[in-house]
Amino acid sequence: MHHFTPKTLRFLKDLAANNRRDWFEAHRGAYEQDVREPALRLITAMEARIREVHPAFMASPKKVGGSLFRIHRDTRFSGDKTPYKTHIGITFFHAATRATARTADTGNAARGRLDAPVFYLHIAPGASFMGGGIWHPQAPALRQIREYLVDNPASWRAVTQGPAFARHYTLGGEALVRPPKGFDAQHALINDLKRKDFIASAAVADEDVMRPDLPAWLTRRYQPLAPLVDWLCDALTLPTDGA
Repeated sequence: MHHFTPKTLRFLKDLAANNRRDWFEAHRGAYEQDVREPALRLITAMEARIREVHPAFMASPKKVGGSLFRIHRDTRFSGDKTPYKTHIGITFFHAATRATARTADTGNAARGRLDAPVFYLHIAPGASFMGGGIWHPQAPALRQIREYLVDNPASWRAVTQGPAFARHYTLGGEALVRPPKGFDAQHALINDLKRKDFIASAAVADEDVMRPDLPAWLTRRYQPLAPLVDWLCDALTLPTDGA
């Protein structure tokens, strides 16, 4: 069964060229049929599979407040006032975040915001990727991760330098220019301690986006990422077993 088709990518391309409310409303039927509904079907198909990757993580096919990010952009604090995102964003989140309100713009919890890693899928024509980790954690969580790294350098190296991880994923995100306050500037892992995001990603080709076996393929491809997510759960003292 195909979840996404050439029509999905065509809609996203057309939206990028016509990012206006009047155009979107005139093509809402295509959005529902070719983008939103296939995404929700994929999320449904991943409900059991994501637990194969990591037992503490969930897929929620709810139309609002679940794994599928909103198509509408938050333009309140942005110079770019185009109203719609031109990609599909899907997050598979830690079960502990069920108890809080989640925001589809960050993947983090909103009410009291529980910092937790996620598995992520980003679909955009010619620019799709999959990944995971924690993006822009709040200051206390970021310090907790850095302190855990100082105390557990061997496990960090094992996770991020293992052959399966290195074959598929690349660490990324923002980093400080200078060493973080309170940490040894000469530490062997100072470049990792400078990280503001602890994320890794891998490119996904358009033909893979449209695979009929996409859920099974994603499950296999997320497996090498699971140790990083598990390490971050340990750093943040989040449960790593099923909920």
